[in-house]
Amino acid sequence: MTDSTIKNSDNNIENNNLNSIDGLSQYLKSQAGSREGRAIPPLDKWHPTNIDAIDIVIKANGDWWHESTLMTRQSLVSLFASILWTEKNSAGESEYYLKTPVQMLRITVEDAPLLINDVGVVVEEGVNWLEFTTTTGDVVRLDKAHTITLTEYQPEQSLTDKAQVRPYMPVRNGLNALIGRNAFYHLTELGELSEQAGETVLTLQSGGETYTVSVPSHSAD
Repeated sequence: MTDSTIKNSDNNIENNNLNSIDGLSQYLKSQAGSREGRAIPPLDKWHPTNIDAIDIVIKANGDWWHESTLMTRQSLVSLFASILWTEKNSAGESEYYLKTPVQMLRITVEDAPLLINDVGVVVEEGVNWLEFTTTTGDVVRLDKAHTITLTEYQPEQSLTDKAQVRPYMPVRNGLNALIGRNAFYHLTELGELSEQAGETVLTLQSGGETYTVSVPSHSAD
């Protein structure tokens, strides 16, 4: 996207209400015309000063909801996911937005903003890589910049229940993805499980490197 394209969009922004899901969708589709495939826009180069909110919630299971209604159009969800952005607030907590050159719209994320639902092995120049794919089309490989960590997740609506230990992986622009249950189960089949000091250790090979993930014995599904 060129600077002239952004300026032209700014001039016409009053004709498009970005605070509505339809207006935002129309705006993004008009800006994607010059990009091939699912290229992520240069979000780090955009510095909008207008900050508002939109009633979108990314549930802990990865579903997107708008005004209490499940968003079933995957193409629309993937489009919005391409402009996901996160920043820390004054309390050091992560806040999530849909970011355009002219506006940031705050959304609610219950757990992770992205969900990995597929993992497989790809071979490149004779080297095996573990490759992960999100439900919204991001593809990332297990390497030193994208490692797997286990973190406790406590649903707000069940504070009395035991916290769940979930696997996460960084994807882009500070956004993490939850590795879905089926994808993680498949990952254990691609790696090697062993017991060490009361923990289950998953050893993985990717890009010629070895990675280990310690799964506490009390971790939840």
